[in-house]
Amino acid sequence: MAVQQDVTADWMRQPEILGTAVGIDDSGNTTLLVYVDQESSKADEAVRNLPRNIRGIGVQVQLTEKFRAMARPGGGGGGGVSHTAKQTPPIQLGTSGGWSYDLANGYCCGGTLGSLVSIGGVQHILSNYHVFEADIVSGGNSRVAQTGDPVAQPGLIDVNCNAATAQNVATLVKKNSLPGSNVDCAVAQVVPGMVNSSGAILEIGTISSQTIAASLNQAVKKSGRTTGLTNSTVSGLNATVSITYENECAGGTAFTKTFTGQIVIKNNGSRFLDSGDSGSLMVQDVATNPRAVGLLFAGSSSTAIANPIGQVLSFLGATMVGTP
Repeated sequence: MAVQQDVTADWMRQPEILGTAVGIDDSGNTTLLVYVDQESSKADEAVRNLPRNIRGIGVQVQLTEKFRAMARPGGGGGGGVSHTAKQTPPIQLGTSGGWSYDLANGYCCGGTLGSLVSIGGVQHILSNYHVFEADIVSGGNSRVAQTGDPVAQPGLIDVNCNAATAQNVATLVKKNSLPGSNVDCAVAQVVPGMVNSSGAILEIGTISSQTIAASLNQAVKKSGRTTGLTNSTVSGLNATVSITYENECAGGTAFTKTFTGQIVIKNNGSRFLDSGDSGSLMVQDVATNPRAVGLLFAGSSSTAIANPIGQVLSFLGATMVGTP
């Protein structure tokens, strides 16, 4: 939308403005969504200064906390199936996992092993950069993430930070998606026999090898470490959003990055996505062989954000593993 392109950069020079997206109102009219940091002391002023419409397009303000990458521990897995338990191989995805060395000084991190992709005919687990690769400076454990490192299931946050009680299911293949690219993704090559080769995801099952673009009000679901199987709808497209990355457990570097062309999903009360769900694959909310829509990586208690799956696969040179 031209209006969004024309105003976003200028508006986001104000630190209170976290981003914009194209949405739709209750009457079916296209709107410009503006995300305002409700924790800022200048939030009220920022809202007052925004126009209510611009060139005939309505402007809707969405108050939210800062958008953050979501790889820190939250509660335990949701639903009747455990997404945090150690599985008997070959494992299903949508489960707790992460870099096996993601701990320092008794504190550990993790996220979600999202799905299977194929790169050059070789199966890899897909997750986020900030779940697998973010430790780029030597921290409390004197290690940095590098190709060949083990990726564990469950993640260390679910085995009391004791890697010996988890199992290594894949080996990291560094892709360095951040901070330079427009996606937060990472992959690890599957250890033979450790992951269900169909790409089955807990409580979703097998997915399609085909993908689909997001659309407004599209029904979607995901299977993740913290909240388990959850459902929601797409509320914004073509989002330009500022994401806060914090220091990871064992030596990551804090930074803030602006992403463009992202998908926004309703996340009322963090019921769709919460800390520890990073890396979950978002798919169509259909019963059989849903198509992938996006890779979830960030959000707030009211809003979830996903990279479009097409951007992710293009960056990696990958295809989805699933039913043709």
